Amino acid sequence: MDYQTIDVRQDGAVDWLTLNRPERLNTLTARMVDELCDYFEGLKRDYGVRIVVMRGAGKAFCAGLDIKEHQTGRRMDEGRGALRPGPHLFDIVKLMRDCPQPIVALLHGPVCGGGMGMALAADIRIAGESMRMNDAFVALGRSGCELGVSYFLPRIVGLGVATELMYTGAFIGAARAREVGLVNKVAPDTAMEEAAREYLDAMLRTAPLGLRMTKQTLNTALRVNDLLAVIDLERQAQMICGAGPDFDEAMNAFLEKRAPRYASDPRVREAAS
Repeated sequence: MDYQTIDVRQDGAVDWLTLNRPERLNTLTARMVDELCDYFEGLKRDYGVRIVVMRGAGKAFCAGLDIKEHQTGRRMDEGRGALRPGPHLFDIVKLMRDCPQPIVALLHGPVCGGGMGMALAADIRIAGESMRMNDAFVALGRSGCELGVSYFLPRIVGLGVATELMYTGAFIGAARAREVGLVNKVAPDTAMEEAAREYLDAMLRTAPLGLRMTKQTLNTALRVNDLLAVIDLERQAQMICGAGPDFDEAMNAFLEKRAPRYASDPRVREAAS
């Protein structure tokens, strides 16, 4: 797809995904939904990308739904044709969780409604000091339960804070978001990329297959309310990882006190060729 509302820049094994409608605070249009779904769907088959950093251009991460477009005709819940309905807004969140790459979200300015949903679907959240997040759905006459917010938010911050934010639509700033565990770190807006590097460098030192299996197993474990079933999931993941060459390389690197050179890491293959 020829992307018009998002920009994707590759930096080694990291994709930097930028929501790129700064003149509209990166609000979600039907076109942006199509493009985000296309991008995240493609990640399932892309073993060269190990991590995604998601951010917004201009003064916001994402201020939610483009209400002007919604009111003038092309609604998010309308199909794109008689034979094949197009992606829906909630598909973005599902695809973000389904993709095996960890997602680091850099959040600044307004993070509202759909922007909040995408932020919660990320694995690690870094807030710029200007971040203001809210459940805009309830403030716009809809239920505050939308785009997985009622699933993610109580699990991240607990029921008390979740109900406060979901019932009122109140904004939460960066400092309190860090206090309640909604974000992992707060940094000046201009230093968010630098703050992300700490997580990127640590994750890139892990075995590629091991990192993918960690996210996939964790996602499944969150849906299972049975300890023995979760242990079985973990055992299966460890057997898969242990059967490949990365496990031996990790052990050898540890004993030899050097950085591992994983055969499944695209950068290692490129250097070898």
